[in-house]
Amino acid sequence: MEPAPVIDLGSLRRSCAQCSLRQLCLPVGIGADDVDRIDRLVKRRKPVARNERLFHTGSAMNRLYVAREGAFKTVAGNEDGEEQVMGFHLPGELMGLDALGTGQHRCDAIALETAQVCEVPLEDLQRVAAEVPGLQRQLLRVIGFSMGRDQDHLEMMSRRQAGDRVMLFLHSLSQRFEGLGRDGAEFSLPMTREDIGSYLGLVIETVSRSFTKLQDDGLIAVRGRQVRLLSARRLAEAVHGRTN
Repeated sequence: MEPAPVIDLGSLRRSCAQCSLRQLCLPVGIGADDVDRIDRLVKRRKPVARNERLFHTGSAMNRLYVAREGAFKTVAGNEDGEEQVMGFHLPGELMGLDALGTGQHRCDAIALETAQVCEVPLEDLQRVAAEVPGLQRQLLRVIGFSMGRDQDHLEMMSRRQAGDRVMLFLHSLSQRFEGLGRDGAEFSLPMTREDIGSYLGLVIETVSRSFTKLQDDGLIAVRGRQVRLLSARRLAEAVHGRTN
């Protein structure tokens, strides 16, 4: 079997609207020579088809992943044997951090759409990170962002009203898109309403009613999976419990 081709990050920057590895490669403090070293670690996988699993619960962690195109959901089995959505990963966000503690993945990562994925062998990344302090700091920041998303999820689940959970979900998603250099005011939801319901602990009918209510209140405009935030300020105020 031929080895996976090494990706030229410089070429990616020129050809892609978003460098998929910006979280690792573009922080202040990592020079061009060190970026080239990271560049040589990155390998491209074949396209991942919709509903295909990138990794499985219990599989050994030996690499990190990032989608250049396409989004993923992570799921785990619940007590009833059903899949519970644990999180979503947008293009440009690292995946596989769930296994850092035990060395084994605690969930499955499933493509929400056809995806182009890059991977970084963990052993090689650890070796280079030990020699590049800027990369060490950036890895800690990325882990911190991942923990922050987990905290956001807990805050969503703590809201008693379904509409508040959906509103906080859209607000968090908007901030994540902005953090990746994309439009946070208008975006397409890669996940289904059923996925959102599983993530927020709601049935799909409640999710749909919540979207309709937010639209009727003039906070969002929805067309299929396309969402436009009509007032980011009002949405943020509603999320944080402030009123005009």
